[in-house]
Amino acid sequence: MAHPTNNSRTYLNSLLQQRNEHPENHSEIDRQIQETFSQTQAIMVLDMSGFSRTTLRYGIIHFLAMIHRMTAVVAPAISECGGTIIKQEADNIFAVFPDVSPAVDAALDLLKRTTAVNTMLPEEQDIYLSIGIGYGEVLMVEEEDIYGSELNLTSKLGEDLAQRGEVLITQAAFNKLQPPAEKWEKLEISVSGIELIAYKAKF
Repeated sequence: MAHPTNNSRTYLNSLLQQRNEHPENHSEIDRQIQETFSQTQAIMVLDMSGFSRTTLRYGIIHFLAMIHRMTAVVAPAISECGGTIIKQEADNIFAVFPDVSPAVDAALDLLKRTTAVNTMLPEEQDIYLSIGIGYGEVLMVEEEDIYGSELNLTSKLGEDLAQRGEVLITQAAFNKLQPPAEKWEKLEISVSGIELIAYKAKF
């Protein structure tokens, strides 16, 4: 893993500008970007289910309050399992972990915590999560943003494919985890013209 001394957005933008202006140097510039920003991480993308339905029924302020409560539940669990929240976009949270196992542990803990919270809330305030987990090389910008093909796959799982209360992991994450097969259901998925293999937790 690279340990950059200047992994700022400003520096990345300057390298990308150089790449655009001097395409003949793209190999060297790409090497600089990889050395500065590349990390190998387990990735979690978490989505709070029911945005459109809840907002239409109760209004955006109600849903914003739910996002606030969800973040208060999610952030400590991610931190306790060794993860770092990179960014939050509306009801989506993007986090990284040093390995897949703690990411899965965090995901399962999050489902337990939200279930416990829901027992104390009226139905219209219940929080339901769908979670995707991947593993691979990403470009990390100041621990404030993240890019990569494995992130894109993980986002598809967490935001589009996982149902509420589900944890889906990519093939790369499954290979790294090497879990007991009986705890995971293999899925063959076609999404956005891409054929991929994912696994659903059966814990």
